[in-house]
Amino acid sequence: MRRRVAITGIGAITPIGNGAEGLWSGVQRGISAVQRVTRFDPSNFQSQVAAHAEFEPLDYLSPQRARRLDRYSQLALIASRQAIDDAGIEGHELMANGAGAYIGSALGGVAYGEEQHAAYVQSGTHGVSPLLALSVFGGAASSNISIEFGLNGPCLAYGNSCAAGMIAIGEAARLIGDGRATVMLAGGAEAPLAPLTFGAFSLIRVLSTRNDDPATASRPFDRDRDGFVMAEGSCVLVLEDAEFAAARGARVYAQIDGFGTTNDAYHMTAPHPDGAYAGRAICQALAEAGLPAEEIGYVNAHGSSTVLNDSTECKAIRIALGRHAQRVAVSGTKGLHGHALGATGAMETAICAMALQRGRLPGTANLQHLDPACDLDLIPPGGRVEQVEHLVTNAFGFGGVNASVVMSVDS
Repeated sequence: MRRRVAITGIGAITPIGNGAEGLWSGVQRGISAVQRVTRFDPSNFQSQVAAHAEFEPLDYLSPQRARRLDRYSQLALIASRQAIDDAGIEGHELMANGAGAYIGSALGGVAYGEEQHAAYVQSGTHGVSPLLALSVFGGAASSNISIEFGLNGPCLAYGNSCAAGMIAIGEAARLIGDGRATVMLAGGAEAPLAPLTFGAFSLIRVLSTRNDDPATASRPFDRDRDGFVMAEGSCVLVLEDAEFAAARGARVYAQIDGFGTTNDAYHMTAPHPDGAYAGRAICQALAEAGLPAEEIGYVNAHGSSTVLNDSTECKAIRIALGRHAQRVAVSGTKGLHGHALGATGAMETAICAMALQRGRLPGTANLQHLDPACDLDLIPPGGRVEQVEHLVTNAFGFGGVNASVVMSVDS
């Protein structure tokens, strides 16, 4: 990247806390937000646990605006408003600099479509909301954000499964790094907690069935992990050209220095067994950042808590970092906030930004018995006080999608 890219604002609605400070406090608290599903009766499914995000739309949106948005777009819009406020950037500055919005989501408004289908079955077309067509498409969130804040720059939606939010951030950072944008909003939003939507993942047996102890259901890198825990939420970052941010006196959390993405070209749900292409994504991000592996002090792992993904990610880290992989600190936070699909990579990027700014690395919640196949320096629950200069954060998804971002402390 020719220009430095600064993260100046964080907005988040997550199961462990809302806003930048709420999210960080949730990480520091170290208490899992996973519980039995409350949005519907999950008793027909093998998996019955999830992580809910609690928020009141009317705290952020007018009643009329809230009524015209489904939960997916509400989540994205509220996180964007928080991020803009957190960055201290004015609306006229966004408009004058052609700011845009890149938002990732695995499912978009699918859950709202499910709700409206039930209304159709019960009452016919008269029971269906006229807003349905404007809500279910993946680009609804980025479009609503652009309309709400007058963002007349690039507006794109990314649907790359569980890597979507991180890909949105990486591509937005490249726009700024290449000098094609000055300010971007980028992140992810996901609202998948509806019966059929949730049940579809339960049917393919990728979700944890630890229903008797929800708080320990998501356990990245643990030998007893049995699947991921679905979650909902959103996270949006304000990204700026670092010189522009400095000129307006903005507070900077961290910098984005490099981004890489590849595809396993192997299987829709299973990672490539050797981890080579996930490792290549990390290498691409390092190359774009101009950093050798030895400069990386921490890896924020995708750590989905599935049997295949966690051990394969460890192979990818070893491929990318070589011998340094045995010395670098690694952790995953999904044991706390669950896996909000396309939004999770954005949440974890925000966590990483605050970790760099505050000199504390998050721990791996629920890690009780390390899987021998994951023999890296896994940070235990509780985290670690340690200042690192550079880190890698990963996000992998269905369809073999791999994404990695390299971040650094503000220089």
